[in-house]
Amino acid sequence: MPYTAIGLLEFNSIAKGIEASDAMVKAADVNIVTSHTVCPGKFIVLISGNVAAVASSVGAGEEISRGFLIDKFIIPNVHPDVFPAITATSKIDILQALGVIETFSVASTILASDAAAKAADVRLIEIRLANGIGGKSFVSMTGTVADVNAAVDAGVEMARTGGLLVSHVVIPQPHPDLKKFTI
Repeated sequence: MPYTAIGLLEFNSIAKGIEASDAMVKAADVNIVTSHTVCPGKFIVLISGNVAAVASSVGAGEEISRGFLIDKFIIPNVHPDVFPAITATSKIDILQALGVIETFSVASTILASDAAAKAADVRLIEIRLANGIGGKSFVSMTGTVADVNAAVDAGVEMARTGGLLVSHVVIPQPHPDLKKFTI
């Protein structure tokens, strides 16, 4: 199934997250992209499908949440770089300027990533989803300095609207040694 839309629910209860994951895939024709625990003791479920199915599925998950929902979103036309960046399978050969946006939640990082990728000609490198980093998340991207600046500005604006921005940086000429740690 082509990924036209994605939806995410982020819970502060692992049990409710698992229960909601089940309800979400039973409610509509969607695929689970990921459904797992994230630090510190939270649970996320990310689904894909057509817009109507994703909306129905997210609604079913919200019904189950009963006060355990931290954050959510639906992105109707997700940028195609988002999926490989989430699974750390982006194919990047050249590290140009490097941009990083860091947030306090998984949902805010994915929203910032989509906004950044749509705002300028950049390639998303990785979207790290809260594991091993205290519940925070980040996205890294590369492109020309001008494009990375524009993309980071758009992503930062998206993350700031929810008050979940931690920090951001644009490195115009990253040292070549960074390549082995970033792409």
